[in-house]
Amino acid sequence: MNIAPASLSGVYLCQPKVYRDDRGYFLESWNQRTFARAVQADVQFVQDNRSHSARNVLRGLHYQIETMAQGKLVGVSRGRIYDVCVDLRRSSPTFGQSFACYLDADDGTEIWIPPRLAHGFLVVCETADVWYKTTQFYSPTHEQCIRWNDPLLGIKWPLHEGDPLISRKDSEGIPFESAFLFS
Repeated sequence: MNIAPASLSGVYLCQPKVYRDDRGYFLESWNQRTFARAVQADVQFVQDNRSHSARNVLRGLHYQIETMAQGKLVGVSRGRIYDVCVDLRRSSPTFGQSFACYLDADDGTEIWIPPRLAHGFLVVCETADVWYKTTQFYSPTHEQCIRWNDPLLGIKWPLHEGDPLISRKDSEGIPFESAFLFS
């Protein structure tokens, strides 16, 4: 697996070696030793989540505050998404900046998003199945949501047609300037 830093501090793209033949393919999606060496941290995952979404569904920008902040390893098992994370750490050299990339089931690329970053994604194909491992349990009382289209963030979502399909919770996301931020 090739693990390389992205443009946001602490964010990494993980590209597995995919072995293909006439039967299909095989890849190693997670290796704790390789991952710890690359990100220089002993990351412990406590929860796995999966979602299934249709084209133009946008989920995010989500994060959890205080002691429940989650790191996430995100990948796609079917389809393709446009994945986005935003740095919420005031002490970070990339504070307030976003990073976006496409994650595609065909090549198995994953993204490591450390705690104290917001995360969201847009489905850019017919349907997508997304999985992510988290370093902290889900806590509704600690969950926050920043507006996906906040002008201060200037995220250029590749919308297929018109507005995205979002949940009521996501439609009530707060502006970045009012968001809980980390030191």
